[in-house]
Amino acid sequence: MNNFLSVSFWFNTRPGSLSPNILMMLTFFLVALFALFLVFTFLKKRKNGLYFKIISGLSTFFLTNFIVGLFFLFFSYELIPILSARFWYPLWFLGMIFWQVMILKELRKIPEKKKKFEEEKEFQKYIP
Repeated sequence: MNNFLSVSFWFNTRPGSLSPNILMMLTFFLVALFALFLVFTFLKKRKNGLYFKIISGLSTFFLTNFIVGLFFLFFSYELIPILSARFWYPLWFLGMIFWQVMILKELRKIPEKKKKFEEEKEFQKYIP
């Protein structure tokens, strides 16, 4: 744990190969990202009106992070000096958190859209 908190651990440009446990966790995480991408792609094809933008955003989120994770896995496996550095992982996770916050902001707009949709539906009832 002491090594985990050191600056040299995170900014070493030649960190070496991943331990088997970390490799297995990263692989499981990538499989989960790909599975969630497939689920949200299936949901996106259903064209659910109010939630389409959120589902589309989540589908793109999971696909993009799956591809980025594959690149990180490849770079770590091949021991490419700068691209396999450990500081990329926290940056990747911070980017994922930021992206999820943006999607959640869109989710907060759903009640407004629902109210507007109901008002428009009520108005359309009287138009021939």
